[in-house]
Amino acid sequence: MGGVWSENDRKRVMNDIVGSMFSKDFMDELLKPQQLYSHRTLKTVLTRIAHASIMRLNPVSMDRLYELMVMAFKYQIFLCPRPKDLLLITYNHIDTIREIVKDTPVVVNQVDETHRKIIEVYSSLPEGEFQLLRQTLLIFFQDMHIRVSLFLKIQVQNPNGRFALSTSGPVPHGIEVPGLIRMFDGKGREIRRSEFPSEGSYSSSVKEGCFELHGDRVIRLGMNMYTVNNPEETHTSKDTSVKMDDTPNLLAKEELNLLARLMGSMKAEKVPKTETGFWINMFPTDQEEEEAGTSGVAEESLFEVINIQAMQDEQVTTELARIAGQFAEEEDPPLNLSSSKGDDLLAMMDDL
Repeated sequence: MGGVWSENDRKRVMNDIVGSMFSKDFMDELLKPQQLYSHRTLKTVLTRIAHASIMRLNPVSMDRLYELMVMAFKYQIFLCPRPKDLLLITYNHIDTIREIVKDTPVVVNQVDETHRKIIEVYSSLPEGEFQLLRQTLLIFFQDMHIRVSLFLKIQVQNPNGRFALSTSGPVPHGIEVPGLIRMFDGKGREIRRSEFPSEGSYSSSVKEGCFELHGDRVIRLGMNMYTVNNPEETHTSKDTSVKMDDTPNLLAKEELNLLARLMGSMKAEKVPKTETGFWINMFPTDQEEEEAGTSGVAEESLFEVINIQAMQDEQVTTELARIAGQFAEEEDPPLNLSSSKGDDLLAMMDDL
């Protein structure tokens, strides 16, 4: 949307977005036990939430916004002191949103109701469940290494897009400062102490954050990343400075050969670059493929491609049918979660 936005326009956009995101039907669907959504589904949900207002973003801007959101959230999960502190990070987000819409009582009530539901659902979970939740999220984000200018400037992210863990600062609540070894006898009595260098400057946690509707969360994760000291524009960029390992992966080639055999008749041969055919392109664009071709790697390893022919002979088809029949007999019917995962949520967004 062009032109200069007034303060009323900004408030309207925020109220529309928060009102859609914290609507009762949407949050009820979101809090149901379910499998983790894919990145594609999450990006679609984010797009529809953003477009619930008068604001409109082009696809490139939405991609950058999604990348910034994902990397910011990954950073917060990565540095989370304890698994249970995921709740405190979430409450920091909610507290900030509540402050943004404080002048609109109807939307504030929606935020408070969602906050109460999260407390009801997650507060009673044991530590093991929170650890599993944190590990699941880290696995989901593990291949995301997008560089963010703000993170690079404050040196919490390396040039390769990976975050840097600090070896100093307060330890999680309830945890002792490292550096002390205590010895106990068979009756549980302490008999000796010794110290060792911890290679860091650690301090005890001041207090535990508040897990109620209102209170001091203590930790800063989940709060506004932008401060007076960092007013500049924040952007994301793909990592192009990291040197990739150009060593041919023989196992990957064999896996592709197996894939070709399963799909039909297979023939692996060296194909000149000018010859047309079915190419398995490992690069997002033809330009990157051209650059990889001039990066000093031997041409033999670059141009050895696997042709997968769509025509399947009768013998292969029969064998695949037999294998598929065995799987159908041995396994239970699938829950069909992969095809419909996120469909209910997206359908809900259409009705908002």
